[in-house]
Amino acid sequence: QVQLAESGGGSVQAGGSLKISCAASRYTSSMGWFRQAPGEARAGVATIYSRGGSTYYVDSVKGRFTISRDNAKNTLYLQMNSLKPEDTAMYYCAAADRFLFPPLGSVPSNYNYWGQGTQVTVSS
Repeated sequence: QVQLAESGGGSVQAGGSLKISCAASRYTSSMGWFRQAPGEARAGVATIYSRGGSTYYVDSVKGRFTISRDNAKNTLYLQMNSLKPEDTAMYYCAAADRFLFPPLGSVPSNYNYWGQGTQVTVSS
């Protein structure tokens, strides 16, 4: 089992920045960030793999968001810059014990473990 705990969400004006974190109880091969807005399905935002540190982003956040992980601390991060109102959602951290290469890393059902989520609200 893996416990995941997100932190760092909050409210920010459009154009602002936030950094959210996810502390894991142990190492996992793949980790990712997903988000879910009210009335919408949970969707992948970014994924990172421990092998080589390869990253993958959904097109809507490319150039604005950066995913990273500190394997020594078993912590995942998402730096979000130039935030837009459409980025408003509950952000979830997910982890899997296998390598989920694209596009598998963007599919929620491929992840074994989930955090409780942290709310990000961007006002215009």
